[in-house]
Amino acid sequence: MSNKISHSMSLAKPDAVDISNKQKIALAIGVIGLFILTLALFNTNFPNKGLFLTLALGLISVGIIVYSRDAYLTKLEGIKNDGVWFKSISSRGVWGWIVGVILTTFYIVLYFYPKYLGLGSNGAENTGLIRLFDPLSQLLSGRNASQWFVYGTLYTVAILAFGYKFILKYRHNRYQQVRTVSVMFFQLGFAFLIPEFMYVMNSDLPYYDLKSMWPLNYYIFDEWSVKAFLSNGNIGLGLILFGIITIFVISPILTYKYGKRWYCSWVCGCGGLAETAGDSFRQLSSKKMSAWKLERWLIHTVLVFSVVMTTAMIYTYLGYDKNDFWLTRGVFIALVIGFLTLIFAGVMFFKGKELGKDAKFGAIGFFVVIALLLIMHFTGTTQHVFYVKGGALRSAYGIYIGSIFSGVIGTGFYPILGSRSWCRFGCPMAAILGFQQRLFSKFRITTNGGQCISCGNCSNSCEMGIDVRHYAQKGENIVRSSCVGCGICSAVCPRGVLKLENDSMQGRINPTEILLGNDVDLMDLVNKK
Repeated sequence: MSNKISHSMSLAKPDAVDISNKQKIALAIGVIGLFILTLALFNTNFPNKGLFLTLALGLISVGIIVYSRDAYLTKLEGIKNDGVWFKSISSRGVWGWIVGVILTTFYIVLYFYPKYLGLGSNGAENTGLIRLFDPLSQLLSGRNASQWFVYGTLYTVAILAFGYKFILKYRHNRYQQVRTVSVMFFQLGFAFLIPEFMYVMNSDLPYYDLKSMWPLNYYIFDEWSVKAFLSNGNIGLGLILFGIITIFVISPILTYKYGKRWYCSWVCGCGGLAETAGDSFRQLSSKKMSAWKLERWLIHTVLVFSVVMTTAMIYTYLGYDKNDFWLTRGVFIALVIGFLTLIFAGVMFFKGKELGKDAKFGAIGFFVVIALLLIMHFTGTTQHVFYVKGGALRSAYGIYIGSIFSGVIGTGFYPILGSRSWCRFGCPMAAILGFQQRLFSKFRITTNGGQCISCGNCSNSCEMGIDVRHYAQKGENIVRSSCVGCGICSAVCPRGVLKLENDSMQGRINPTEILLGNDVDLMDLVNKK
């Protein structure tokens, strides 16, 4: 019997990490579950749809759980990022591209061609994959499934199953366990089950997004949504008021106290999927300076687009006569411009020095928004805004931002761009929270430069493309708009260099505090701390 000889002399073992027989069995179990869904996609008529759906989702979940337990419980607690750059699926290899193409194709079909998933049109019965989910939809809400119910079910199963994997992987870190349980809870309860139950209680209510967080929920202020809320009495009025209060009161307070992590890493479903199912791809986020510059321009461009499009969307269904309703088009535009001017003036007065040269770009962006709003007001008619039909404008916003960017690119490109490309480059909600986190939040990640050994674990694991090691080596606090406070950089640091903190605003940004032995202000600086 001959043993396999490794000719590599590398201490780092460059070969792909082998998986155990138990993990191979777990993969086979999961593949069988996916095969059942694939058979349904090709219109296989199962005799008992409820049984086969349970079997498919159960096998997928069991496969992930068994694989995770064998992968992590057989090892000591601690950092588990070894081998990620030697596996095809997590290093943009052949399997990574295959998974990326499959995910992207699924999202394109889901958003634009649901009939190929089996969605019945004009009252016709569902077929294919969607028909397989009819029993579960009937159980929860008494109606047949839609493509969104199928997506929501698969999305929830992915977060729950891969969330369990994530908890095992980071079982040495309580913060990671608690926040993962949080996103699992919010996805299962608030994003999946409660909306279905609300449909049973009141099907006319916009039931599918309880948090109503604009601009992530870009349709909350659309005409049909507002009318549906207002036509359902006190509960509808309460929900739309809760959405407005969340946007302008609750969210700023929580971001001031805890940073954007309260939402992006603890509540958000997009972030929840990225942290659980997307954990294997977090190292793929680009740390290049060019990527950071693109990120800043792109995400703020999307934010400007969101503000202008939402304003235009509301503008299209407001009237001109104050006798009909006090909020006329002119009053609305004046209120929006006044509110944006107030924010701009406040930021420039209180934080202009901290912004530095970025203040110039902020001013340009502000005047672009104001100019667009004024053009919209003086060229708008009862049917057109920016010389485009109001309906076409509203649907364009949903297609390009809500569908293509957040779905097709944001999730379909996990194995290519990393797990948070949507959060990093396109989410307008992340842009707003990041702006506040950078300037008006107590949150920061502190670093102890004297303990840093420059291993690079932190930068490798940062899904937002931040070169954490650059800050750690200098002992500089990390105060970045893009940081979602996931804490993985701290969890994988072997020396305890990084710590997530909420403290006073004073001394939060410390880019010049490099302590030198001959610094005349050294003791003064130490005493301030």
